[in-house]
Amino acid sequence: MSDALRPITPVAATASAGEDDWRATALRFRGQRQVLIASNIANADTPHFKARDMSFSAALEDAARSRPATSIATTSPQHLTPTLAAPRSTVEFAQFARPAQDNLDGNTVDIEQEQASFAQNAILHQLAIASLDDEVKEFRQASAAPTR
Repeated sequence: MSDALRPITPVAATASAGEDDWRATALRFRGQRQVLIASNIANADTPHFKARDMSFSAALEDAARSRPATSIATTSPQHLTPTLAAPRSTVEFAQFARPAQDNLDGNTVDIEQEQASFAQNAILHQLAIASLDDEVKEFRQASAAPTR
């Protein structure tokens, strides 16, 4: 199976229960979305191909729902037991994009829209990388600082 077709572990499934690093999560999401948009562009001439996209807000809501709430005092261990959602593939996070106009061959890829989405997501991906890089630099500076 080629890397382009291999399912990617979704952002919500890769986050551990204690992980609060939004920078790394944003970077993973942007990378996953870039792969999906590139797939849409690559299949622009494939008959009956349905364009797909990922929504950050939908992924965020899903991640919030899959995490257990804070612990609550109960009278029995069976009361209010939190359940974690099973990890899902990126394919399940992807939604079919709504085309502005259907093609005669059933393909729903709007190449101009996909190229614009690709460029916008690339900028947001670079922003996530820069933010994560800044955090690493801060840790290095803090660890190299002389103790007083």
